[in-house]
Amino acid sequence: MLVQEIMTKEVVTIDCKKTIYDACRLYKEKKVGCLVVMDNDILVGIATERDIIERAILQDKPPRETKISEIMSSNLRTIHALASLEKATQIMKENHIKKLPVILNNKIVGIVTQTDLSETIDVYSEVFENLTKFYEDSKENLEKIISEWENIIYSLKSNKKFTESKKNDLISKEIIN
Repeated sequence: MLVQEIMTKEVVTIDCKKTIYDACRLYKEKKVGCLVVMDNDILVGIATERDIIERAILQDKPPRETKISEIMSSNLRTIHALASLEKATQIMKENHIKKLPVILNNKIVGIVTQTDLSETIDVYSEVFENLTKFYEDSKENLEKIISEWENIIYSLKSNKKFTESKKNDLISKEIIN
């Protein structure tokens, strides 16, 4: 499965010159877990609620004066929209991140999160259970079909032997007469 199939397509962005206060208002309005920070059309970082708590509130930074670019995570990891979910999981694990911006043609087209991946695992689990049941049912049906064919083949062989026996009897009678 590809990243583009499960990513959240509606990415909420914020200009890097906006303040932490602006970011908080945007969080409240959009009800998201992170904001993608842009400088014009260039992705420059990501700001999570945790970034605001740890790098602003606990550092006593004034929210109406501090730019979001001052507290965002700028050592950004991204993934291509056509990459596999396994690759996304690997990047997130290796970098200890929960949100991964998705890129296509050098533009941000979505974001994939741990929640997106965990929901996909649930779908895979259900599909796997259905396939397992189908296999078991098919195997049982296949065993019945094989058994029926064995009976038919046995009957045909028995019938052939019987027919050959009768044919030989007739030939013997013809020779005697």
